[in-house]
Amino acid sequence: MSSYGLEVVGPDQCAVLLASQQVGRVAVCSGQPGVFPVLFALLDGDVVFRTAPGEKLIAAALHREVVFEVDSYSLRTRTGWSVNVLGAAEEIVHPHELEQAQALELQPWAGDARDRYVRIRAREVTGRRIIPNL
Repeated sequence: MSSYGLEVVGPDQCAVLLASQQVGRVAVCSGQPGVFPVLFALLDGDVVFRTAPGEKLIAAALHREVVFEVDSYSLRTRTGWSVNVLGAAEEIVHPHELEQAQALELQPWAGDARDRYVRIRAREVTGRRIIPNL
């Protein structure tokens, strides 16, 4: 338990929590900072998502450090958790890795133009859980 009612979540539990969700957010800082929701899947412990040309793809082309965040919470019970993945973004271009990414069946919600795959090489994974205030 950390201070202020937050519990630090260990690496194994972070992996379980990441795998339990399909939508997260990518924060990039190339040009103007931005936070973008993405559909994602895990590949060998790394976050993978599809994208179209834009800020996320620019960050990947430049191998920028990005933060990926996923969470879940309950307003009723005032509980929740969040997991952050910090790492360098890179576009997946190697044929074998691209085949693996395509097998994840990430179907875009906002149109088929999202035909590029980005991988966040997880350098650091951290998580926290809100403990109910009894």
